[in-house]
Amino acid sequence: MGKKSPQQTDVVVGHNVRFWRLERKMSQTDLANLLGLTFQQIQKYENGANRVGASRLMQIATALDVPIHAFFDGAGPQTDETESPIKFVGDQQALRLVRAFADIDDAGLRRSVVNLVEGIAGSEAEENGAK
Repeated sequence: MGKKSPQQTDVVVGHNVRFWRLERKMSQTDLANLLGLTFQQIQKYENGANRVGASRLMQIATALDVPIHAFFDGAGPQTDETESPIKFVGDQQALRLVRAFADIDDAGLRRSVVNLVEGIAGSEAEENGAK
């Protein structure tokens, strides 16, 4: 019998574990130590390679001080319009960008930053489409 592929829900839960761990400024090793696991096991959970059991998910929720339902944000039927932004914020660089953006008080400057990033993203999309 072959190895089962992770279900989409398992992948979403793993991404959300990563998001909340990064939000708490915790390393995989820190979380693993709190749970009595190895960092490799946390890595497998976050990548969706291993499914997280219910009791383990409750332990993770307690360790990260988040409600257990937070790990299911973005699970279920998704369209381009409803895709969870947590998928993108699970990236450490994206999280740094969001944190820095949140620290900008000037509304005009915030608009300028958004326009800059959208312009960069648009020009990259055009370059990739032209290839």
